[in-house]
Amino acid sequence: METGSAATHQPEHSRHLVHSHAHEGAIPGTVDLRAAEGDDTAYGQALYPVPAEDPNDPLQWVPFKKSMILVICCTYSFIGNSALLGPAPYITLFSQQFGVTPSRASGLISYPNLAFGFGSLFLVPMYPKFGRRPVMLGSMLLFIAGLIGASQAHDYRGLMIARVFHAFGAGICEAIPVQLVNDIFFLHERGKRIGYYTFALCLGTIAPLPAAHMLIEPYSWRLFFYIILAFALALFVLALLFVEETSYDRKTHVAANPSLPDEGSGSVRNEKPITELQEQTTPSEPSVPPRKSFLETLRPWGRVDHSVPFFMTMARSFTYLLVPQVFWVITSFGIYIGLGAFAFNFTFPIKITAPPYNWTEENSGLIALSSLIGFLLAVPFTSTSDRLATYFTRRKNGIREAEMRLGVMLPAAIIAPAGLILYGLTAELNLHWMGFFAGSAITSWGAYFYFSFALAYAVDSYQANTSEMLIAMNLGKQAISFGLSLDLLNWVLERGYAVVIAGIFGSVLVVNNVFVIVFMVFGKRIRKLMVGTWLAKLHGPTGDREPQVA
Repeated sequence: METGSAATHQPEHSRHLVHSHAHEGAIPGTVDLRAAEGDDTAYGQALYPVPAEDPNDPLQWVPFKKSMILVICCTYSFIGNSALLGPAPYITLFSQQFGVTPSRASGLISYPNLAFGFGSLFLVPMYPKFGRRPVMLGSMLLFIAGLIGASQAHDYRGLMIARVFHAFGAGICEAIPVQLVNDIFFLHERGKRIGYYTFALCLGTIAPLPAAHMLIEPYSWRLFFYIILAFALALFVLALLFVEETSYDRKTHVAANPSLPDEGSGSVRNEKPITELQEQTTPSEPSVPPRKSFLETLRPWGRVDHSVPFFMTMARSFTYLLVPQVFWVITSFGIYIGLGAFAFNFTFPIKITAPPYNWTEENSGLIALSSLIGFLLAVPFTSTSDRLATYFTRRKNGIREAEMRLGVMLPAAIIAPAGLILYGLTAELNLHWMGFFAGSAITSWGAYFYFSFALAYAVDSYQANTSEMLIAMNLGKQAISFGLSLDLLNWVLERGYAVVIAGIFGSVLVVNNVFVIVFMVFGKRIRKLMVGTWLAKLHGPTGDREPQVA
């Protein structure tokens, strides 16, 4: 990171506090990153959001602190999704052991998947009101309790209740990492960090692979839940030690130090040239509080914001389904999970254990390995959207648009549906088993781009009440994937693999993917139109967001 020559330096602190004049304008998602005199910069552009001159502001934390929080959140996403998807190879075993049909046994995957999404509806509204830390720790305790119940269940009903309970508790693991990335990282860092979270999320899809090899006596399928439980307990301890509260009242600190730039005055500041912004930098030194001690950061409670309405946050989240960028994230996640992951996990064990393949049941979870390969091949592209956005920002003289990161998604828009076609034709025509693996890997490679960068784009373009937006995303994508997976197995077996997976699923995925072009061309116009709507007024500032002028 580059530092301006006149950057404010606090002699009573061992490290320099970041300073910037960047600001968002009247249209959310359009940010002026031109650097004024004394600004800290990255790639020649001012840092955004603008941090307070306070070492307790999460944006001012040391890189190690931020990295530890990111690693813990990513690990939570991994084990949360592993617990959800891991028992997929046990469907036949559950059917035999509990005396239910395979279709009903698959409900032990489908219904927890739905609870996974609805957990966000109740838990996410708590963290703008009560703080991120207590809600995250509480959700982990619910997750642990559900895992204990699942490991001790002796009938279908008991296992279903425990599964729904631990999935409900862990549902926040898909929302809290995005919120914390938004809290502790600057704009130019978000795409890469959200990409890391997405990889951890996707990594959970490999859980059926080791789960299929855990069918050993005397533990049988319970061994899977024992292992997940051990990881969950270790992660809880790490979160207790390292995940400090990231909710920060930056607006109050700025008000108490009038010499600091006010990020919330978006449209007014946009009218001023960069030379005038430079003149605003004053030599007066604001009052800088001391950094909290380690023991103070261990407090289990967060920053309670009495101005945040809990039930209104919950209700208002549904209106984000009407925001085009948010709805696109929902359809992208829902379709890739429902049509891709569930289709592969449900159909592969049936195909591969039957003639002409005749694989053993223990090897029926190996399809997860292909997904892992696909995601691993996509990881090197994690920072591409940030780099592309930085390039276009330079070309536009420091003005950044949310759509500038979308160009890297174009190859994935074509490649991912090709994977579904290959998989469907392989299953229909009983081609070589490599067709299953290649098709799954190709689709997973493309899915990574849509999971990472569509999400980063939505966060960039519509930052009002991030928590409410995340509720809508989680509910929507889980509802879509649940609906697609509920009777998926019967549907595929009745209509045929080529018709359903290659034809119908592939076509739906193509339609969803081409919207990247729509947003690249019309995205800013859509954002501008949204500013004047009743939705923009309804999504006015709350405790989770700096005020913006619409």
